[in-house]
Amino acid sequence: MAKKEALRELQSRLAERLQAARTQQRGSSWLAVECSGRGILFPLREAGEIFAMSVLVPVPHTHRWFMGVANLRGHLHGVVDLAGFLGIKTNEGSSTQSQQLVGFNQSLDLNCVLLVDRLAGLRGEEQLQREPDDGVARPTFVGARYRDGSGRQWQELSLAALAGDEAFLRIVG
Repeated sequence: MAKKEALRELQSRLAERLQAARTQQRGSSWLAVECSGRGILFPLREAGEIFAMSVLVPVPHTHRWFMGVANLRGHLHGVVDLAGFLGIKTNEGSSTQSQQLVGFNQSLDLNCVLLVDRLAGLRGEEQLQREPDDGVARPTFVGARYRDGSGRQWQELSLAALAGDEAFLRIVG
């Protein structure tokens, strides 16, 4: 019971900070998440609501990374395992208790949520140092790499670009 209350409190604080960060628009800021042990940054202006894991209804003949659909606040959303889609899924996985669903901002007009292993809070540009580009070709939704003060690497993913990515939108396998 205490874990659920702590999770609700964390979600509430993150929601408040997300809203405050959206209205301030000073510099770049991100929602930090973890997928298969990797740090990923979603631009705050592109991220939407955060949901607890929900009951999923599988959809036949779809890619393995498309987990199915979930009823979230009365609306059906496709659920994508982000680590599976990115090809970084490991067998160790995370506890399903810490898994969260991160929605796309309503302005992106996509009823989809991304399954992530864990929320890691908010990050601002003052907390991260941009890494030099290594010249490797990447999908259009993969942005810059950053490193935080503890030396951890973070990869930015543009949800707006992901929402328009042909491979992401083609769920039939």
